[in-house]
Amino acid sequence: MCSKLLKEETDKISLIYSPSSSVAAPEQLLLRPYLQSEKNKITRTRRKMVGPGRPQFVLFGSSIVQMGYNVGGWGAIFADLYARKADVALRGYSGWNTRMALQVLDRVFPKDADVQPSLVIPYFGGNDATNPHPSGLGAHVPLLEYVENMKKIILHLKSLSDKTQIICLTSPPVNEAKVREIFRNGLDDQARTNEGCRIYSEALVDLCKELDIEAINLWTAIQQRDEWANACFIDGIHLSAEGSKIVVREILKVLKKVNWEPSLYWLSIPAEFPEDSPYYVVGPDGKTTLNVSSHISTWQMQWLDI
Repeated sequence: MCSKLLKEETDKISLIYSPSSSVAAPEQLLLRPYLQSEKNKITRTRRKMVGPGRPQFVLFGSSIVQMGYNVGGWGAIFADLYARKADVALRGYSGWNTRMALQVLDRVFPKDADVQPSLVIPYFGGNDATNPHPSGLGAHVPLLEYVENMKKIILHLKSLSDKTQIICLTSPPVNEAKVREIFRNGLDDQARTNEGCRIYSEALVDLCKELDIEAINLWTAIQQRDEWANACFIDGIHLSAEGSKIVVREILKVLKKVNWEPSLYWLSIPAEFPEDSPYYVVGPDGKTTLNVSSHISTWQMQWLDI
């Protein structure tokens, strides 16, 4: 709403300021300095509305992203690690495939946005890889079309800014027995298979190599864990807390390995407002305060060995 009002005010000023306006020329000349000043104020206000100058990370995908802020979810873990360092935004849409993602791509990631994300982590593929339904309806997308759709998504994200980085996530494996147990009642013919997820995952990895984009093969990474089929999923498809930890660990490995400038690895980004303050808790010496701006919690220490 605020953004809409600001736009309306800017449009009004632009109309009056325009040489083609019905305002008489002498009045235009008198008003120009004031109007330009007001327009500058509105522009500055619009820029301020995006918040502090933190990097913005966007997780974009289907239900595995939408559920990422569940307790123990990978989005929640990621946001916790980057607290006070980066804003982690969730753009998850349960049930979506790459066809649906393309329909909203320009709205989720407008090219004319005042601030563009520093990192986008797209995840699509699990729904695309489901078996086709005889009716032609459903989430299935043929493999070649899936690859082409992902290419369009990646190229759009790359065009947002020179600083926008991308890490693609492939489809994880599935616990087929659990899927059959939970998702019954006529959905069996649309189920995804572990083999189908493998094929779509490898196709995405190959595409990312072609486009020089980082990719994480979750199909492979998750299956390296003992008892993965039961430990890493809540229903055979969606990630448990254990599965989410694997996703975060793989993302952090990439962020630590790559030579991006600036670095987006969580330990490399300074905390916002890191200055010392007399208002922090007083230290053991009784004379100085303890700066906790970069404090690493006991829970976060498990991520230090990446």
